[in-house]
Amino acid sequence: METRTCDGGSISTPRGRSLRRGRRARRGRARCAYARDASPSATTASGSSKETRVVMSRGNEENAGVFARYGNKRLHYSEAGLGRGGARARRGIERARAYASDPAAFYLSTDSMDDEEYRVGVLLLNLGGPETLDDVQPFLYNLFADPDIIRLPGPVQFLQGFLANVLSAQRAPKSREAYESIGGGSPLRAITDAQAEALREAIERRGIEANTYVGMRYWKPFTEDAIDAIKRDRVNRLVVLPLYPQFSISTSGSSLRLLEQCFAEDEALAKVRHTVIPSWYQRPGYVRAMSQMIAQTLKTKFDDEKEPIIFFSAHGVPVSYVEKAGDPYKDEMEACVRLIMEDLRSLGVENEHVLAYQSRVGPVEWLKPYTDDTIRELGKKGTKALCAVPISFVSEHIETLEEIDMEYRELAEESGIKKWGRVPALDTDPLFIDDLAEAVIEALPYTTRMSRRKLGKDNVNVPPAEIGELLANYDRAKLAIPVTESSIRRQGRSDEFNGSSNDLVNVSVVTFCILLFLQYAAGANGIFGSFGVFSNW
Repeated sequence: METRTCDGGSISTPRGRSLRRGRRARRGRARCAYARDASPSATTASGSSKETRVVMSRGNEENAGVFARYGNKRLHYSEAGLGRGGARARRGIERARAYASDPAAFYLSTDSMDDEEYRVGVLLLNLGGPETLDDVQPFLYNLFADPDIIRLPGPVQFLQGFLANVLSAQRAPKSREAYESIGGGSPLRAITDAQAEALREAIERRGIEANTYVGMRYWKPFTEDAIDAIKRDRVNRLVVLPLYPQFSISTSGSSLRLLEQCFAEDEALAKVRHTVIPSWYQRPGYVRAMSQMIAQTLKTKFDDEKEPIIFFSAHGVPVSYVEKAGDPYKDEMEACVRLIMEDLRSLGVENEHVLAYQSRVGPVEWLKPYTDDTIRELGKKGTKALCAVPISFVSEHIETLEEIDMEYRELAEESGIKKWGRVPALDTDPLFIDDLAEAVIEALPYTTRMSRRKLGKDNVNVPPAEIGELLANYDRAKLAIPVTESSIRRQGRSDEFNGSSNDLVNVSVVTFCILLFLQYAAGANGIFGSFGVFSNW
């Protein structure tokens, strides 16, 4: 093979053959002309980062054909449905240009969808929260009944519902007090509904008609309710957007597992082409929205905006999530804080910062440093001002309004930190919503089967993908959540436990669960009943 070039293109031909005779020559000259027409100078607006790059070749076994380049994405002609030769090649060039100028519109055009009518849906996933005090205990039951939150050892997994009943009854009184202190219920549903409507409008302003849906994991409207609405509206292009900037097995992962089950059990739903945006902490609009909020809080809440330490408080997860199951949460959280601080420095903010993790429960180790311990340590070091940043949350709810605003602020004052300010959650901040709209539009091409890509194994910065592909990166069987798999092991022929603290915790958990079940069955006459414990069962 040899390659001969002409203005704007190249053609590979069998060695020794001339391109100047016959139909091959005419096709060759035509292909060169098409390549000239599709050069970047002819297809790119001044200052734009988008370009169309076309390469023509013949005699190549892989037949490179026509490519379209959009940012750092590259599309083969066979994926875009581009033709080869004559008028088909001309149409291919036009389609490549269309993809480069607007990839979402290209994939949603009837020409590229085999004349199938498209209906775009965006499913927002969130935790959910009780809207009234009467909702608190059933909400807690749903939370504790989730195996991604509390995973029991295999022999006692049948006690999951029973344990959820016990824990929700035990914790409900204190939780009701917390919700009562913020007005009698969580504002999360109202805020998420507002975010969904603002997102729909932002997508519509960009020329895409889409419906938005809200699916909560542990309270109304449940994910199943959102699925019913998606089917009723006959959506056939679905972008799933968890409202958690950083991916974690316990947040986005739990919601996606439920969604995966819905797809597996519903034949009609399984036909909906979909993609998931697993995390979006690195998006420039989100980062800039956060940095602007922080800079504004420093200016308005403190006399000297350079004095406070910027205190990032993130929701914690058990260390076992990260070390055993490959949860990228810690890496993504640290990267997120680093990006925000870099952006703050570009705005002239040079304050010190620290990252800590809040909301730990149970006997196992969670990500450190803990928020409460860090506040005490900063107080001992003489810190006088803290600017708290709820970095895991994009909506106001119990952990911002009660845990941070009340508990941690009181702890800071007790520790000698007299100046306190808290950065508001993003809620419907226009810059934030616009960035989510851009993320959805960029993800739309992945809703087509011809654009799927295999995920890497590093679990960090994964591209949009189908639910099953995404969850396949994480080994649920290896999870060790607060009450989790037994690590009882035998050494050689000995029947003795290995003596580790984890073994003792797991054995205690199993034993306690069995005792609770027996107590429940026996009522007041059970083991604990003789001591006056659970006598009202």
